Order: sequence, then C-alpha cells, then structure tokens
Amino acid sequence: MKALMMMFVLFALTLSASDVTGTWKASLKSKNGTIKRTFVFQQDGAKLTGKTTSDRWGTSKIKDGNIQGDTLSFTIEVDVEFGSVHVSFSGRVEGDVIKMTAEVPGGDKLDFTANRAT
Repeated sequence: MKALMMMFVLFALTLSASDVTGTWKASLKSKNGTIKRTFVFQQDGAKLTGKTTSDRWGTSKIKDGNIQGDTLSFTIEVDVEFGSVHVSFSGRVEGDVIKMTAEVPGGDKLDFTANRAT
C-alpha cells in the first residue's frame, strides 16, 4: 500500500511540474542600461539544459539546471574582460512568465522577468 501511495505522489508531482521547454525573452534595466537576454530551455523531467544569449555577453550554456514543480535553478559561465564569471540563476515559473534572480560573484543580484516567446 505504501508503494502505491508513493507512486501516486510521484505521479502527481510530475503532473504539477512546469514545462519550460522553449524560448523565453527577458530584459532588465540596470545602472548601465537595459540588458536583454534570451533563454532557450530544454527540459527532461527535472533536468534543465539549453543556452542563454545576452546582447552584452554573448551565448552561454546552461549548466547544473534543475526544475522541481515551479522552481528552477541553473548556472552559466560568462566571459568578461578579466576572465570568466559563474552566474547562478534561481526563479519561479508562473504560467508563461518566469521571475528569476541572477547572482554574480560579490553578491550582486539582478532580477529578470522572462516571458515565453510566441
């Protein structure tokens, strides 16, 4: 009976998980101007892969991507003039909107709102 209940719970969790596969467009206003970023996600269960492209820092591969229910997280590596920087993203899916925070070394945080591209 416990095994049957566990299977039901896992099935219910799978059904409630958000599917973010596809293209998402985001922009934010920073002290250095507007930053535009496109996310292309591929989701396979809880695994999240893909790439992201910025109008300032080019294209980065999504690494260590995970999605549980409506919560996602991943990292990217961005090449800047002094080397490469690891940026951690975390966020929540709300239908066709993902509200994310990007955290860069030194503790700076940038809040993105990404919309599913049509």
